[in-house]
This record gives sequence, C-alpha cells and structure tokens, in this order.
Amino acid sequence: MSPERQAQVRDVDVSHAVLIVVGAHLRAEMADRPLAYALGKQMRQWVTQHETSLRGAIEPIVCSDIWYVNQQMLQSRPTISLGGPGVNALTAYFVQKLDPNVIGNEQMIIQLDPEFVDLRVCIWGMNHAWTEKAVGLFIEHYLDRYLRAVATQVEPDGV
Repeated sequence: MSPERQAQVRDVDVSHAVLIVVGAHLRAEMADRPLAYALGKQMRQWVTQHETSLRGAIEPIVCSDIWYVNQQMLQSRPTISLGGPGVNALTAYFVQKLDPNVIGNEQMIIQLDPEFVDLRVCIWGMNHAWTEKAVGLFIEHYLDRYLRAVATQVEPDGV
C-alpha cells in the first residue's frame, strides 16, 4: 500500500461517510461485498459529477455488520445495508426497525424512506441474482435522490 493510501486509511473521517454494510458471513463476503464495492463506485461517480454543487464531502465506505454494530459513531451516518437477514445482522435489525416502505416483490426488497428523511436503506434479494437486481433497481431509481438527501442533511450539533 502506498504511503498516501496508508495515511488515508489511518485518518478515516467518518463524518462524511455513507456506509455500505455487508454481513460478516462467508456468503456475504463472497457475493454481497463485491456488490457493495460496485455500489460505492457508482456513488463516487455521482459525487464526481456533482462535486461543484456539494456543500460537503460524501465518502462511501464498505464495512461489515459486526464493525457497524460495535461502533456507535457509525450508527448516526447514512447507511445502506446490503444482503439478506440470514447473512447480514444489520439487515435483520433494519427489517424490524425501519418504516415499512418497501419497494420490491416476493424476490427482492428495497426498504427505505421515500422522502429520504431517514437515510437508512436495506437492499436484498432471496438469492444473489435477486440481490444484484435489487441493487441495480436502487441505483437506477433511488441513488440520485438518496445522495441528494445525504448532501443536504443537517448534522446535529456536536457530531
């Protein structure tokens, strides 16, 4: 790893993070983590296209559900949980806690606040192919509005 990259990793500023959380399960690591990186790449492309109009940074960061659940400072950040409740503990939690605004069918779920006041999103399918389709649907129909909401969010004092 280059010295510049080491410095970036060492000095991660989560105040600009949009977390993409995958399960720490082997199936999630093999299937969902690559989807999370692809989603992060799409997010970075959006940021590049809109950087002149953004008032702050947006940094997509992929992490595991275990890391997210055990780091309270991350839990206030905009978060996309990717992968089903059988392999992602955060998805299992979000399915129960998020408002029941669900887009999808019996094969795939995108759970989100359509007004994007709550910046937590849950995306998963009944199998890997359906999870891929759900991620594609989110990118195509919701990513722009989601990132616009992230870019205009008002941070509470002291965060």
